[in-house]
Amino acid sequence: MKMYLFKASTLETDKGYFVQGATGEFNAPVPYYLIEHEKGYVLFDSGHNWATVEDPKKVLHPGIIAAYQPQVYEDAYVLNTLKKVGIKPEDIVYNVCSHLHFDHAGGIGLFPNAKYILQKKELYYALVPDPFMKNAYLREDFDKEVDWLFLDGWNSNKYDIFGDGKMIIYYTPGHTPGHQSLLLNFAQDGQILLTADACYTTDNLEGLLLSGLSCDNSTYIDTLRTIGNLKKQGVKIITGHDPDDWKKLKQYPEFYS
Repeated sequence: MKMYLFKASTLETDKGYFVQGATGEFNAPVPYYLIEHEKGYVLFDSGHNWATVEDPKKVLHPGIIAAYQPQVYEDAYVLNTLKKVGIKPEDIVYNVCSHLHFDHAGGIGLFPNAKYILQKKELYYALVPDPFMKNAYLREDFDKEVDWLFLDGWNSNKYDIFGDGKMIIYYTPGHTPGHQSLLLNFAQDGQILLTADACYTTDNLEGLLLSGLSCDNSTYIDTLRTIGNLKKQGVKIITGHDPDDWKKLKQYPEFYS
């Protein structure tokens, strides 16, 4: 099994949007991941949709633009990435959606043979979000008839995608009600947890600090504790938007295996 890391965009923002009480310039990477499993290719998240790639200001709410200043890369659009790697959209068998915010869910519907794995709670919330969260969702990303595989929160926690212990979905709510993360078990690199927005940065994790956007603060902290416990057990944690961490990671064409 191999994993390749890609950066869909950079959010040129203030650190306070990511770590409670922090200030200062913060250039947050927006990653997504391609995993080559023996039974097919899996995407964890998929970056921005094409309309956002063309012109974020025409698609995203002015408040999102003002707060995050997304710099979106055309060559990192998910279909362009797959072409560069030599993979067809038809080759993707699963797209695991951490959640449905605009910078994570832009590829939904692009992979005709894929099942799209999502927490049922996430879709419900994305369709009728709290007012403070509304602008982070683009309904056109996910209001589609695709082959959904819905998970049911704690009832399906630690969902084993292929049944071989190599790719396990953890329910990690807090940032949104239906957020999920992905634990990978590699032969050489060991266990790696892709947290997505369950843990923006190492500062959130080490200090149990809230992010700037959370639907349930106490649940968010509980999720950080779960991630911290996995780290103590030897799991490598790849956070969602930490620019310092990103520089230390293997990025395409390098890979984890």
